[in-house]
Amino acid sequence: MIRNVVGSVLALAGATAAVWSPFRAWYDGRHGRTYQIDDLFTGITDARAEVIGSILLPFAFAALLTLVGVVFRSRWPVALAGLVVLGFTVLWMVRVGQVEDGLGIGSDGRGLGTGVALALGGGVLLLLGALVMSGRPKPRATRVDGPRTRPSGGPPTRPSEGPPDSPPPEDRP
Repeated sequence: MIRNVVGSVLALAGATAAVWSPFRAWYDGRHGRTYQIDDLFTGITDARAEVIGSILLPFAFAALLTLVGVVFRSRWPVALAGLVVLGFTVLWMVRVGQVEDGLGIGSDGRGLGTGVALALGGGVLLLLGALVMSGRPKPRATRVDGPRTRPSGGPPTRPSEGPPDSPPPEDRP
Protein backbone atom coordinates (compact mmCIF):
# COMPACT_ATOMS: atom_id res chain seq x y z
CA MET A 1 0.00 0.00 0.00
CA ILE A 2 2.81 2.41 0.92
CA ARG A 3 4.59 1.64 -2.34
CA ASN A 4 1.48 2.56 -4.32
CA VAL A 5 1.10 5.84 -2.44
CA VAL A 6 4.75 6.83 -2.88
CA GLY A 7 4.73 5.72 -6.53
CA SER A 8 1.53 7.65 -7.18
CA VAL A 9 2.94 10.82 -5.61
CA LEU A 10 6.11 10.52 -7.72
CA ALA A 11 4.06 9.88 -10.86
CA LEU A 12 1.71 12.80 -10.24
CA ALA A 13 4.65 15.12 -9.53
CA GLY A 14 6.27 13.99 -12.78
CA ALA A 15 3.08 14.54 -14.76
CA THR A 16 2.71 18.00 -13.24
CA ALA A 17 6.28 18.91 -14.17
CA ALA A 18 5.78 17.60 -17.70
CA VAL A 19 2.58 19.58 -18.27
CA TRP A 20 4.08 22.72 -16.75
CA SER A 21 7.27 22.51 -18.84
CA PRO A 22 5.84 23.86 -22.16
CA PHE A 23 4.91 27.07 -20.36
CA ARG A 24 8.56 27.69 -19.47
CA ALA A 25 11.46 28.70 -21.73
CA TRP A 26 12.90 25.78 -23.71
CA TYR A 27 15.58 27.31 -25.92
CA ASP A 28 16.81 30.90 -26.24
CA GLY A 29 13.79 32.13 -24.28
CA ARG A 30 11.26 30.49 -26.62
CA HIS A 31 8.55 28.69 -24.70
CA GLY A 32 7.79 25.05 -25.40
CA ARG A 33 4.16 25.74 -26.20
CA THR A 34 5.26 27.62 -29.34
CA TYR A 35 6.88 24.55 -30.95
CA GLN A 36 4.57 22.66 -33.28
CA ILE A 37 4.28 18.91 -32.95
CA ASP A 38 4.81 18.63 -36.70
CA ASP A 39 8.16 20.42 -36.33
CA LEU A 40 9.47 17.51 -34.28
CA PHE A 41 9.12 15.21 -37.28
CA THR A 42 9.90 17.58 -40.16
CA GLY A 43 12.36 20.03 -38.62
CA ILE A 44 12.15 23.02 -36.28
CA THR A 45 10.90 26.25 -37.87
CA ASP A 46 10.23 29.76 -36.60
CA ALA A 47 6.47 29.24 -37.00
CA ARG A 48 4.54 29.59 -33.75
CA ALA A 49 2.00 26.94 -32.80
CA GLU A 50 -1.37 27.23 -31.19
CA VAL A 51 -1.39 25.78 -27.69
CA ILE A 52 -3.43 22.74 -28.77
CA GLY A 53 -1.04 21.96 -31.64
CA SER A 54 2.09 22.42 -29.58
CA ILE A 55 4.20 19.90 -27.70
CA LEU A 56 1.85 20.44 -24.78
CA LEU A 57 -0.48 17.90 -26.43
CA PRO A 58 1.71 14.78 -25.93
CA PHE A 59 2.53 15.92 -22.40
CA ALA A 60 -1.18 16.33 -21.62
CA PHE A 61 -1.74 12.83 -23.04
CA ALA A 62 1.02 11.54 -20.77
CA ALA A 63 -0.69 13.22 -17.80
CA LEU A 64 -3.94 11.47 -18.73
CA LEU A 65 -2.12 8.13 -18.91
CA THR A 66 -0.65 8.87 -15.49
CA LEU A 67 -4.09 9.52 -14.01
CA VAL A 68 -5.38 6.26 -15.48
CA GLY A 69 -2.39 4.41 -14.02
CA VAL A 70 -2.81 5.96 -10.58
CA VAL A 71 -6.57 5.40 -10.43
CA PHE A 72 -6.32 1.77 -11.53
CA ARG A 73 -3.04 1.19 -9.63
CA SER A 74 -1.34 0.01 -12.79
CA ARG A 75 2.30 0.73 -13.41
CA TRP A 76 2.25 0.20 -17.20
CA PRO A 77 0.32 3.38 -18.12
CA VAL A 78 2.59 5.39 -15.81
CA ALA A 79 5.71 3.91 -17.40
CA LEU A 80 4.30 4.58 -20.88
CA ALA A 81 3.62 8.19 -19.87
CA GLY A 82 7.24 8.55 -18.77
CA LEU A 83 8.45 7.17 -22.07
CA VAL A 84 6.18 9.55 -24.00
CA VAL A 85 7.51 12.57 -22.10
CA LEU A 86 11.15 11.54 -22.42
CA GLY A 87 10.71 10.52 -26.05
CA PHE A 88 9.20 13.81 -27.17
CA THR A 89 11.73 15.80 -25.15
CA VAL A 90 14.70 13.95 -26.62
CA LEU A 91 13.21 14.20 -30.12
CA TRP A 92 12.85 17.96 -29.63
CA MET A 93 16.46 18.18 -28.42
CA VAL A 94 17.69 16.29 -31.49
CA ARG A 95 15.73 18.54 -33.87
CA VAL A 96 16.85 21.77 -32.21
CA GLY A 97 20.41 20.48 -32.11
CA GLN A 98 20.24 19.90 -35.87
CA VAL A 99 19.01 23.43 -36.53
CA GLU A 100 21.36 25.16 -34.08
CA ASP A 101 24.39 22.91 -34.80
CA GLY A 102 24.44 21.79 -31.19
CA LEU A 103 22.77 22.55 -27.90
CA GLY A 104 24.20 24.81 -25.27
CA ILE A 105 23.45 26.21 -21.85
CA GLY A 106 24.31 29.82 -21.23
CA SER A 107 24.22 31.94 -18.11
CA ASP A 108 22.71 34.83 -20.06
CA GLY A 109 19.41 33.03 -20.71
CA ARG A 110 20.50 31.65 -24.07
CA GLY A 111 20.50 27.94 -24.79
CA LEU A 112 18.49 25.28 -23.02
CA GLY A 113 15.96 26.60 -20.55
CA THR A 114 14.13 25.41 -17.50
CA GLY A 115 11.30 23.91 -19.56
CA VAL A 116 13.58 21.18 -20.89
CA ALA A 117 14.83 20.41 -17.39
CA LEU A 118 11.23 20.16 -16.15
CA ALA A 119 10.27 17.84 -19.00
CA LEU A 120 13.28 15.58 -18.48
CA GLY A 121 12.80 15.56 -14.71
CA GLY A 122 9.09 14.88 -15.11
CA GLY A 123 9.77 11.93 -17.40
CA VAL A 124 12.28 10.49 -14.95
CA LEU A 125 9.84 10.96 -12.05
CA LEU A 126 7.15 9.15 -14.04
CA LEU A 127 9.46 6.20 -14.64
CA LEU A 128 10.51 6.16 -10.98
CA GLY A 129 6.87 6.28 -9.93
CA ALA A 130 6.09 3.30 -12.15
CA LEU A 131 9.08 1.46 -10.73
CA VAL A 132 8.08 2.13 -7.11
CA MET A 133 4.39 1.28 -7.57
CA SER A 134 3.57 -2.30 -6.64
CA GLY A 135 0.45 -2.38 -8.78
CA ARG A 136 -2.76 -4.15 -7.98
CA PRO A 137 -2.77 -7.02 -5.53
CA LYS A 138 -3.24 -10.33 -7.30
CA PRO A 139 -6.41 -12.19 -6.38
CA ARG A 140 -5.77 -15.29 -4.33
CA ALA A 141 -6.67 -18.55 -5.97
CA THR A 142 -9.03 -20.70 -3.96
CA ARG A 143 -9.27 -24.43 -4.39
CA VAL A 144 -12.66 -25.70 -5.31
CA ASP A 145 -12.05 -29.38 -4.49
CA GLY A 146 -10.20 -28.74 -1.20
CA PRO A 147 -6.67 -29.72 -0.26
CA ARG A 148 -5.37 -33.11 -1.33
CA THR A 149 -4.21 -35.35 1.49
CA ARG A 150 -2.43 -38.69 1.54
CA PRO A 151 -4.04 -41.43 3.59
CA SER A 152 -2.40 -41.40 7.01
CA GLY A 153 -0.49 -44.34 8.40
CA GLY A 154 -0.02 -46.11 5.09
CA PRO A 155 2.93 -46.37 2.79
CA PRO A 156 3.11 -44.29 -0.36
CA THR A 157 0.89 -45.61 -3.11
CA ARG A 158 3.87 -46.50 -5.32
CA PRO A 159 7.12 -47.96 -4.03
CA SER A 160 9.15 -45.47 -6.11
CA GLU A 161 7.60 -42.47 -4.40
CA GLY A 162 9.92 -40.46 -2.28
CA PRO A 163 11.76 -37.17 -2.35
CA PRO A 164 12.52 -36.05 -5.93
CA ASP A 165 16.28 -36.47 -5.57
CA SER A 166 16.25 -39.82 -3.73
CA PRO A 167 17.67 -42.97 -5.39
CA PRO A 168 15.34 -45.62 -6.81
CA PRO A 169 13.90 -48.09 -4.21
CA GLU A 170 16.30 -50.95 -5.03
CA ASP A 171 19.34 -48.75 -4.34
CA ARG A 172 18.14 -47.54 -0.96
CA PRO A 173 19.82 -49.04 2.16
